[in-house]
Parts: sequence; C-alpha cells; structure tokens
Amino acid sequence: MSEGVEWALHSCLNLAWIGPERAVPAARLAAYHELPAAYLNKQLQALARAGIVTSVSGPKGGFRLARGLDRITLMDVVAAVEGPDEAFRCTEIRQQGPGAGPAGSYAAECAIAGAMGRAELAWRRELVSQTLDDVRERAELQAPTAPERIREWFAPA
Repeated sequence: MSEGVEWALHSCLNLAWIGPERAVPAARLAAYHELPAAYLNKQLQALARAGIVTSVSGPKGGFRLARGLDRITLMDVVAAVEGPDEAFRCTEIRQQGPGAGPAGSYAAECAIAGAMGRAELAWRRELVSQTLDDVRERAELQAPTAPERIREWFAPA
C-alpha cells in the first residue's frame, strides 16, 4: 500500500477538525506534515473523484470533506487512492518451470492464491467496518489537543 493512503487519511481528519465550512488548498494541507504538495494533491484529487472530498476553485478554494467522517470508511479511502483491484494477483507461476505439470492439470485453485484471497477478504471487511469517525475518536483520546492545534495552525492569517 502506498504512503498516499496514509496521507489521504490524515488529510481527511485534518479537514474534519478544520471544519466543513472551510476549503483548504492542497499545498497548505501538505505543508502541515511537510509532504510534497503535488503528490498530496494527486491523493486529494483521487478522494474528490470518489466523492470523499470536494474541490472548490477560486482564491478561497481547496478541499473540504464531502460527507461526515461517520460516512467514510477506511476502505473508501484505500479504494480511492489505491484503486479497487486486489492487492495480490496470482499469475499461476506454478505452471512454469521444471515443476510444471502437463497443460490442463491445474484445475484446482492455487493454494497460495486461495490463502491470499481469504486474507484480503478479512482485511477488506475490517477496513469497511471502521469509519474515519472511529479513527477520529481514537486519535482524540490519544492526543486530546490535536483538533485545536490543527485549527490554530490552519487559521486564516
């Protein structure tokens, strides 16, 4: 999984703490964590295409959440940034090399592909079961002053 997922998740939390009424430029969001603005902008654009954030143009433009954190799952963000494809793709290498059997002798699913598929399904179910609001609650328990610090840092000059 790319670091873009982490960046997108943190950006969503920051946008929630800043407030729904204010759009924040990608460069400003990137500056908070000292990230490359162009790369974070790509992640934010992916979130916008997925309907997680909205993009506002103009001098007071930027990004803001399109819906509440309780309506955004971790899987929503992962799929927006990484795409919907499975993480593991079996290419049937068992059918190559000196250990390969005769053509057509591989009717059963590859045991490795099956195990990876089950693991992926469990991982996706867990991501779908958690919202960004769940993460926000844990973050605020760990760092109760984080929302206020974020609001102060992003306050208009």
